[in-house]
Amino acid sequence: MEQLWSLMPIFLEGFRVTLILLVVSGIGALVLGTLIAAMRISPVAALRGFAAFWTEIARNTPLTLVFFFTAFVMPMLGLRAPYLLLAFVALTYYTSPFVAEALRSGINGVPLGQAEAARSIGLGFGQTVSLVVLPQAFRMTIPPLINVFIALTKNTSVAGGFFVVELFATTRQLANDNGNIVIPILLTAAVLYLVITIPLGFVAGRLEKRWVVKR
Repeated sequence: MEQLWSLMPIFLEGFRVTLILLVVSGIGALVLGTLIAAMRISPVAALRGFAAFWTEIARNTPLTLVFFFTAFVMPMLGLRAPYLLLAFVALTYYTSPFVAEALRSGINGVPLGQAEAARSIGLGFGQTVSLVVLPQAFRMTIPPLINVFIALTKNTSVAGGFFVVELFATTRQLANDNGNIVIPILLTAAVLYLVITIPLGFVAGRLEKRWVVKR
């Protein structure tokens, strides 16, 4: 136990990096996914086509391949940046279509009459979407959005294979260096991941009860 406790500062540093990856990439994916969802319902065919193309390509590309492109191909093209920043790009890109599809399902659940009423009082497409449709869509899609962020928490572990020392990479290194306490090390890592995912599930349940719109 004393040996494991002495490793906690290293664990906590990896946990800190995982949290940073989750928060920054989650915000980026939420913003980008919202834009993609709005483009999917745009009256402009070119925007709808681009959004559909983005969604299909991004969500059907393996995350490891996305990381490989950002970590190795982008620097070869002259787009050099710290690996942590490249991990933000990879995770944001990969997560954005799942956010967009969750929001689109919520948008489809908003009664059509509400958008028609908004247009009847002179609101344009952008105002209708941002002021009427999206607020209701967000409320209806809280549980699936939280599930997307829980999946993102687990996906941050892929960054450990691409020079980002987050919780998974830290656990792997500690297990290699301390073979006599491998099981306690793995259990500690599992608990630290649960420290993130369980509260997210709890928040989803509370927000669903408070905000979800009854259809």
